[in-house]
Amino acid sequence: MRTGTIKARKLTVAPEKLGYFRYARVAGKVVLTNDVGEFHFLSEDDFRLFLRAELPEDHADIAQLRFKGFLREDLDTDAIADRVRRKKHFLPNGPHLHAVITTLRCNQSCRYCHASRADMSRVDTDMSLETAKKVVDFAMQTTSSYVNFEFQGGEPTINMAAIKFIVEYSKEKNKYENKVLVHSVVTNMTYMTEENANWLIENDVLVCTSLDGPEGLHNWNRAMTGNDPTNAYKDVVRWIKYFNQKYIEMGRDPNLWHVDALMTTTSKSLAMWKEVVDLYLELGIRSVHFRPLNPFGFATKTWHKIGYTPKEFNDVYVKVLDYVVQLNKEGHEIIEGTAATFLKKMLTARDPNFVDIRSPVGSGTGQIGYSYDGTIYPSDEGRMVAAMGDDIFAIGHVDSSTYEEIVRHPTVRAIAVASLLDSLPSCSTCFNAPYCGVRPLHNYMNGGDLFGQRPNTPKCAEYMHMTKQLFQRLIEDNEGEVEAIFRRWVIERPRTDDTSQ
Repeated sequence: MRTGTIKARKLTVAPEKLGYFRYARVAGKVVLTNDVGEFHFLSEDDFRLFLRAELPEDHADIAQLRFKGFLREDLDTDAIADRVRRKKHFLPNGPHLHAVITTLRCNQSCRYCHASRADMSRVDTDMSLETAKKVVDFAMQTTSSYVNFEFQGGEPTINMAAIKFIVEYSKEKNKYENKVLVHSVVTNMTYMTEENANWLIENDVLVCTSLDGPEGLHNWNRAMTGNDPTNAYKDVVRWIKYFNQKYIEMGRDPNLWHVDALMTTTSKSLAMWKEVVDLYLELGIRSVHFRPLNPFGFATKTWHKIGYTPKEFNDVYVKVLDYVVQLNKEGHEIIEGTAATFLKKMLTARDPNFVDIRSPVGSGTGQIGYSYDGTIYPSDEGRMVAAMGDDIFAIGHVDSSTYEEIVRHPTVRAIAVASLLDSLPSCSTCFNAPYCGVRPLHNYMNGGDLFGQRPNTPKCAEYMHMTKQLFQRLIEDNEGEVEAIFRRWVIERPRTDDTSQ
């Protein structure tokens, strides 16, 4: 059992009768959580009876408290161990997400972009086909049975030759490796052509784009370079519709096959949160991922124009969450992406293995980043740090490093230790530990230390606030309508159909 500082009257505790738990107070209830990811709500009076092991046998919560592992009597430790093992299923898998930077060139100059973007004339920052082959050969050595090559940049489609080579070569190589092989591209859509779009569709490359909101907001956040007259917003919307219509014409389920989109929240976004959600709904985008700025690159230099406090973000996030829930009540199918990730941890038996929100974090153990020149990083964020003049996170090169050297690299080990919640002060006793995750690279950028001081970090404030908001809505959900909506958000269906085989 973990207890915080108790300011009320002294609690009497019978530890020999209690299972392991952490707790917090939310919306007038005490929330119990444990390493299985289970949670339970008790009134303050019942919590005190629970601590003294004096809840009567006919109490409405006794059976659930036993099943969830909060009471030691009749505790099936083997079953609990199996459930913890299932939650941590990702630990022995190896890196599955392989972020490949096909080029640093980009035709946009976003206000929050990381510092590695290169001008369109810098063809020397394009990944060569020789390096692309070595990336595939390296990545396919992973012990993970699932491999996702995710193309990033710059604007990755500027170097379509590298994308096509990696897709085709990895498919050929996979005839012998027999992995579940996925390819995806994160594109700004402003360099897209029909030829490239059709090739991506025909080769089952999943497409994700950036859409920050309505036209004025998107174009302010994501300006074109030089004198380029392109209206970025109109291009993004046009190509989203193009891809989605093509999927429908191929007979694919639009609930599974569609363009995903991500947004980055600037100070202008906070005032237009509703317009952002309405736009995503209008375009049929199933998930709006209302996410804050990262402390990298240009964002640190332009913070006075685009930044905000954690409280300002959290206050708006509550409005977004409630609005998306209300849209669901009205019959619309849309989710809030980060909330869905946390809900999968809270409401299902498995962790979704979202590499940035897990313990330990996925940098080097769940993902690897490959720069255009073949330099290897634990994640693409490590490359961003290097682009700002600090190569501390460079862990090897496809020309000279072995797979074993990379996954066992001292930096990868240090990141794992620095993100293991069970061993971190404040995190180990926090009710949110079963659902949260620490990103040491963020700690390093914020304070120069992989470990950092978690309670003082923006991510801690964001994740703590988010989980409490989700719990509060479940506590206040007297009719079960919100829980039903949340459970729909955690349903995952694979993109499998005859046309994609």
